[in-house]
Amino acid sequence: MHTGSCLCRAVRFEVAGDLAPVQVCHCGDCRKAQGGAFATNIPVATADFTLLSGEGELRAYESSPGKERVFCGRCGSPVFSRLLAKPEVLRLRAGTLDEPVATEIGFHAYVASKAGWWPITDDAPCYLGGRPA
Repeated sequence: MHTGSCLCRAVRFEVAGDLAPVQVCHCGDCRKAQGGAFATNIPVATADFTLLSGEGELRAYESSPGKERVFCGRCGSPVFSRLLAKPEVLRLRAGTLDEPVATEIGFHAYVASKAGWWPITDDAPCYLGGRPA
């Protein structure tokens, strides 16, 4: 079991089971949404995600057709994103998890549009666009 929260701790959650590897996205939209060089996402089955508190604080922004970015309306922390066409999975923001986090970086995506000021220094696979199917 893993736990996590937003910055103000109004939104708290649990994730059952093992965590998938972190997917690091370097696309321009993720950089803007996170305010950093990239987003760190962990795909989680919706059935394994339990919201413990803060449901009333969650806000969703449809950043592109069919994609919602969900964040805490009180502190602004990004919590997860989801595709309306894939309701069985959400993409949890890895930074919201409480330590220890039992996973590792799986790959980097959209490195063709990464921030020029942030070097990728690990050995994880890098994809110029999205991850191949």
